[in-house]
Parts: sequence; structure tokens; C-alpha cells
Amino acid sequence: MTKLTVSQRGSIDPFIVMDIMRAAHAREAAGEPVAHLEVGQPGTAAPATARTAAKRAIDGELLGYTDAMGRPSLRQRIAQHYADWYGLDIDPARIAVTTGSSAGFVLAFLACFDAGARLALPSPGYPCYRHISRALGLQPVILTTDAESRWMPTPEMLAHGAPLDGLLLASPANPTGTMLEPDRLKALCAACQSKGIRFISDEIYHGLTWEKPAETALTYNPDAVVINSFSKYFSMTGWRIGWMVLPEDLVRPVERLMQNLFINAPTISQVAAEAAFDGTVELEGHKAVYAANRNLLMTALPKMGLTDLVPPDGAFYIYADVSHLTDDAHELAKRLLAEAGVATTPGTDFDEARGKAFLRLSYARATEDVRMGVERMREWLVRTAHR
Repeated sequence: MTKLTVSQRGSIDPFIVMDIMRAAHAREAAGEPVAHLEVGQPGTAAPATARTAAKRAIDGELLGYTDAMGRPSLRQRIAQHYADWYGLDIDPARIAVTTGSSAGFVLAFLACFDAGARLALPSPGYPCYRHISRALGLQPVILTTDAESRWMPTPEMLAHGAPLDGLLLASPANPTGTMLEPDRLKALCAACQSKGIRFISDEIYHGLTWEKPAETALTYNPDAVVINSFSKYFSMTGWRIGWMVLPEDLVRPVERLMQNLFINAPTISQVAAEAAFDGTVELEGHKAVYAANRNLLMTALPKMGLTDLVPPDGAFYIYADVSHLTDDAHELAKRLLAEAGVATTPGTDFDEARGKAFLRLSYARATEDVRMGVERMREWLVRTAHR
């Protein structure tokens, strides 16, 4: 029998945290409780305003196709969000509503770059940046950051090696929770503009910062492509709804791609997302829980011997150096789940070269869940130390 073709696009690395989450769910299905410190998913539902709007729409609307770029009222509401949060006047015509931020990355890569383009990505960083870009034929160029730089790239990094076509970064970042200070964000934007590098800013964790608000790249680079989502601050992961803010030269290319690849983002999710902007009181309550969880971990982890930490500025992650415990964080994560019932994410998801020395701990769940995970980790470390 003739062997059928299989595209190499599907040979990209797995998103390890999803494998960990599947194993955690299998453990729970077998009746074993799990403390979830692995996945960056709020432990709360969408705000009541969003859920109410969705229920009303199910009974009262057709919920058919929308414009490819999204419902006009939602695009207008997102534009208002930029005026409210950042003091920027954004034309709603520049906004594309997407099926989560993941679709935003696909659309941005396809609209901005041809196959073979060089896309700079900080490491450690969100693994799907690498995986999606490789699947689409781009060449990831890794910018190696460290704790001294607060896990963020510097403008000088853009000057080394062959010319770059794009730079993608997040601030606050996954997995570190660190954030670019305004001066460095401004300098990176200026460097990209001077070198003709397309700047893509992942702002999915905006709204979740602990001391100072995050600044949008649009403040310093009007040609930046901004990608955001309702998944994190708005607590709507499973609704798969996000948005892009585009420079004018990319509006029609992205619209054509949307028409052909997705038709439109889920209509029911668009209705809910528009109403989510009215759930601020509830959402700020969620944020207060994350802040308390952050403080819990930053107090507890050093007492457990995890002292090499860069305090996170935002998001809901701590990137912990565990090199004194293991030379294989993936194996450590497997043991923590199997022997302690604690799900964590190994750093190999975020840094191919150095990730074996790190674990990412998410503090997005309820405080009692995070506290349970900390206590189980502490007990497990005590047990294993005496073997």
C-alpha cells in the first residue's frame, strides 16, 4: 500500500502544559485530587455580565455569521477600552476580533511575513510563538534573556546577526510574569521602527499587574501589531475570543485571511465579550485573589528552598529555579504530579536550552487551591530529602 503524505507542519513540539493538564485530569478522573499550579487559566467563570448577555442572546438572536472582522459594536467597545485604559484614540476599523489570541498569532504571522522570515522571540517565552511560527515556515530567532535583565530583551539584542523581519514579545510575560519598564519598551519600539522590524506585542496579561499598569506598544509605535484576548483578565479562556489592533496597511490583508480561514470569531462569544467590559467590579475581585496568591507563593517558596526567584510584575506565574533539586524539570514535574498530586509546568516548555532548570508555577486558581499545592510540595520535598 502506498504510504500517504503527512505534513511536517504537524511535527512541531507539543505544548507541554497541555500534556501535563491532560495527565492531571486523568488523575482526577481516577478519584485522586490535584492541586493545579500548571495551567494559566483563571479558576473563575466569565463575569456575570458576560454570562447574562450570552443567555439572552441564545434566546433572542439568530447568532449567525458576523462581519469577518467582528461585530461593529464589539469593535467599538474595544476601541473605547483603549481610550479608557491608555488614553489612545483607536479607529474601530483597525480592530479585528479573533478566535482567541492564538488565531491572532496565526493571522499576524501570515499577514506580516513570508516563509523564511526571521522572527525574534525572547527565551524563556510562550512556546506557541515558536511552534506556530515554525509550522508556518518562519525562522524563530531566539533572544536569550536572563534574570539580570528581568527575563526581557534589550534593544541591543536586535543589532546582532542577520537582519530581522519581526519581533514578538509579551509584557507582562509568560512564564516569568516580568514586565518591560516604559523606557525599554519605548527603546525597543524605536529600534524596530528604525530597522524596519515589524513589532508584534502580546498584551494578553494587561490588567493583571501588581504595582504599575502595563503600557501598550501603541503608545510608542503606531505601526505595532497588538494581540490581546478575553482569556486572562476577563476570565474567558474557553470562550475562545480575542482581538488585534492593526496598522492600516494590515487591515485588509487580515480581513481577507479572516474571511478565508475563520469566517468570523464565535458569535456567542463576541456577544459575551462585549458585555464583559461591564464586569469590572467582579474582575477586579478576581485580580485581588491573584495578588494574594502571588504574595502567598513569594513567601512560601523561599521557605521551601526555592530562593532564586525574580518577583513577577504581573500575569499569574512565578518562574522558579529548581536546578538544586534536579537536572530535569520535566521529570520533576512528573514526580510532583504522581507522588504529591501537584501539577506544575517544566521550564522546557518555555526555554529549549535552559528550561530543565526551571518550573513555572501558576497562581491563577482559588487561594485555597494554591495553598494546598504549596503544602503538598513542601511535604513532598521533606519526604524526598530523607530518602
